[in-house]
Amino acid sequence: QTCMDPKLRPQYLTDKTMEASVKYINKKFPNIDFRGNSSNTNTSTLLHYVTSYLAVPSLCSDHRLTIFFQDHVYELLNTIDACQCFFNIAVNFDFTKNYLELIITYTSVIIMLSRVEDKKVLVGMYNCAHEMSNGSSDPAYPRLAQMFMEYEQPIKKLTEEFGPHTKAVTEALLSLQMLYPRRNLSAEQWRSAQLLSLLSAPAAMLDPACCDTMACEYLSLEVMERWILLGYLLCHSSLNTNLSSQELWKMALRSGLYLTIIRDETINIHKITEDYFDGLKGYSKRIADIKECREHVIVNSGAIHRERRGFLRNALKELVKVLEDEPGLLGPKVLFVFMALSFSRDEVLWLVRYSENIPKTKTPEDYVDSYRHNVNMYVCPEEESVLMTSFVSTLSALTIKQGKQNAYTSVSKAPLSLKEYPDLAKVMNMTQFHTKMLDNVQEMLHETSDVSILCFYPRVFEKMFSQSSEEVSMQRYLMSFPLVCSHFNQTVHQLCPEETEAVEKRSLRLCVTFLEEIAKQTSSVILEICTEQCNLNDQLLPKHCGQTISAARNKKQKKQMPKKGDVQREKPGTESQRKDRAIVTNMDKMHLTLTELCSSFSGSSDFTVFNHIITPTEFLISHLETRLTKIIVRMAHYNQTTQEIGRPSDLLAGIRAYTASLHTLSRYLSLDVTRLVKNVLLQQTQPLDSYGGQTITTLYTNWYLEGLLRQASSNLIVHCPAMHCFVNQTIENENSFRAEEYSDISEMQALAELIGPYGLKFLSENLMWHITSQVGELKKLVIENMDVLVQMRANFDKPEAMANLQKRLPAGENVLKRMTIVGVILSFRAMAQDTLEDNFISFPSCLTCDIDPALVAAIASMRTDNSSVDEEYKLTCLLLVYIAVSLPILALDPNSYYSRHYGGHHNNIHCLATAVNQLSAAMFTVESKNIEQHLKEFLLVASSTLLQLGQNVENRVDSKNRDSIYLLLHMIVEASPFLSQDMLESCFPYVLLRNAYREVYKNSIITLG
Repeated sequence: QTCMDPKLRPQYLTDKTMEASVKYINKKFPNIDFRGNSSNTNTSTLLHYVTSYLAVPSLCSDHRLTIFFQDHVYELLNTIDACQCFFNIAVNFDFTKNYLELIITYTSVIIMLSRVEDKKVLVGMYNCAHEMSNGSSDPAYPRLAQMFMEYEQPIKKLTEEFGPHTKAVTEALLSLQMLYPRRNLSAEQWRSAQLLSLLSAPAAMLDPACCDTMACEYLSLEVMERWILLGYLLCHSSLNTNLSSQELWKMALRSGLYLTIIRDETINIHKITEDYFDGLKGYSKRIADIKECREHVIVNSGAIHRERRGFLRNALKELVKVLEDEPGLLGPKVLFVFMALSFSRDEVLWLVRYSENIPKTKTPEDYVDSYRHNVNMYVCPEEESVLMTSFVSTLSALTIKQGKQNAYTSVSKAPLSLKEYPDLAKVMNMTQFHTKMLDNVQEMLHETSDVSILCFYPRVFEKMFSQSSEEVSMQRYLMSFPLVCSHFNQTVHQLCPEETEAVEKRSLRLCVTFLEEIAKQTSSVILEICTEQCNLNDQLLPKHCGQTISAARNKKQKKQMPKKGDVQREKPGTESQRKDRAIVTNMDKMHLTLTELCSSFSGSSDFTVFNHIITPTEFLISHLETRLTKIIVRMAHYNQTTQEIGRPSDLLAGIRAYTASLHTLSRYLSLDVTRLVKNVLLQQTQPLDSYGGQTITTLYTNWYLEGLLRQASSNLIVHCPAMHCFVNQTIENENSFRAEEYSDISEMQALAELIGPYGLKFLSENLMWHITSQVGELKKLVIENMDVLVQMRANFDKPEAMANLQKRLPAGENVLKRMTIVGVILSFRAMAQDTLEDNFISFPSCLTCDIDPALVAAIASMRTDNSSVDEEYKLTCLLLVYIAVSLPILALDPNSYYSRHYGGHHNNIHCLATAVNQLSAAMFTVESKNIEQHLKEFLLVASSTLLQLGQNVENRVDSKNRDSIYLLLHMIVEASPFLSQDMLESCFPYVLLRNAYREVYKNSIITLG
């Protein structure tokens, strides 16, 4: 099969440089003179390939094994004939079975050998290499070459070889004439006999199932047909001399067109037999019988097997239900189980065999079936198994001795002839069956339920799985498909180790494919249920109650009711109201499907495929984790183009609904839902998930930076300290969202719960990046105006000098704007940190500190190798001077007025208090300078500048805005842990602050509830 498979075909058989050599060897085989035809055989290339590839010797060794096998078979067959052995399947079952299997195995090997097209090339190439390397031909080459030539027509040669053995083979086959017709019955006959039914005779339910030929009852029907058809093909003379042989042969011919030789290799037995008989004299009647049987097969075989499958389907259901309810019946009725397994296995193999060999018929649907069944196996507990170990070994020895005794008593001159004592044979067969039930159950299961041949029909296997997965009633059996893959290791053999790797890869690929598909279907149903529950939960959110309250208010005030054409919104819970329980909703269907799929997972917690331990539930967890991650991101409703996103509280409510629905999954199967949810939500706290996709942490970070804070920096959104949120300006703008719905305490708490401490850390890092960008621009402005700022710092208490220097200082608005942006960002970060403290009170990052360590780290990262500490210190001091001397400019802005409702200014300049205190503390900490001393200097410069603002009559500054700026100075002191009211009063009259508060508050409307 290695040579016949294009993927596994050796390279030296397809290489262009070897083409001439291959043709020459194939033509001249077996007499190859490579020395006299070196130009044709390309000796150097041939030697290179043979010495490079070890596959040629291994393949040739397989052919040499065929010679050894042939010699041993001949010797054994001749010994059996010499001993005049007695064969009867009902008396010496094992002896007769092994004899027939020997014949069929030998025939299959010879037929397979004749199908290998490159056998001459391989052996000839190996012999040439052997002669080039050792100076002489391989000793086994002449014998091997002769065998190849003799078996060009394998059937003809085999019939010649088996001529002397016709009597023994016919005797063994005729012993099936009572068994095979009784087993080869139609479904109607099975049904009338109530085959496999434990309920047909309730009174005898506890009686052990017993008969004279127990081993024959679960013997494969396919095996018997192979014995009969190939046996009579080899010993065809008995068909013309023995009427019983002829009837048995014709009955087997009516069962099917194809016989399995090995794995997926089949032969058309009618065609082969007819072609061979056509060349023999006196076989015209047999040829007519073959044609008649072929027509019968084409017309009736498909329907017969379809009816059998229908019967076995119902019989197996009944058998499984009874044994599930009363497992104790498995002891006395175990024979029924093995019969059911054997019958079902035969039908599955028939279906597989004909799935790719469907004859031309009017009913091709008879050859297609989507149903697969399995029978639960009851395993002995481990502690009982330990106790049974000692006498199980004794019973195994008893079984071996019985097999030997079976053979010894079947020869003609045996002291005790088993043929003369049939009752003894029955006792021996029964004893052997019952000892197998104790010490070799696995062998019995393999013998009756092995379907590992599906490994070689991957397309059929996958099609069967696809058909079964579409039927809800069959989904509980889907796990049987990957479980079958665990049996594929039984198809490999130690004499052919090179194919083990290929079979292992195919087994694992099929197993993983099936498990992935089962997990995909199950996860789809689970998440559909979760989506429906999320939608129902969404209807209960407070945001949907407005319409209900409005309708109740209108009804109370007797206002006009909606017209008939208007669609009334259904109240939550109406989906659960039913007038008839027979009505099946979509949710009912999904729960039924989920029950069936979860039942498949409960069948096996883990199994082994070629030393790989497979855990099915891990595939489901992986699928749920992947899809739930995508769903959570999708639930955020983020649109990068329009900068729209869902509210954190809505997303949190949806996630809670999904989590609650997922936890109900534990009612169906043992699954660690808590671990699953934790893994998914933990990934959402990182910038990227395990697959490299964006998470809600990234989405909300981007939105708050680009959507909320960017508009706040443009004064379209105002930070509101009084309500601890951001609000929209009353002026008309193009905002598509209300800022307070995304930044109030409840929303920030929801955000903190969603993205957690790690997500807020990522958000903080991005905020710090924006802050450092602004600080970098501020330093550039300071450097550009350094000379003026140095003079201002020295002359801040000289009004005339300050007035002249103020005219030379540009970009004051730019400095304040950038500092305001820094303040807004820091205020938003403080809001997020406060909610983190509410949700994670024990988290280490919730510990407060006068100096922000994250801001310190960000400022420190800005330093370069070329910058000196003194230079940075000078820039920081001058930056504070720049801010202080620019404060009067704010009074010219009409939006600088203080709002009692907001607790701040309409252009967010109140955030300057946070910016000045935190930024100066961080910068001076990096430079290891005294923070309090420099903030006092800032306070002196700012107070002096603002006092001059009150004395400047020429600019006619609005007094309300001037008062608002006075309050800003007070806010800076209040927000600073390094400044105090006493320091403020020492340089700025308190009466001005009192008057400023009175002027700002006197026009505010106070509403008392």
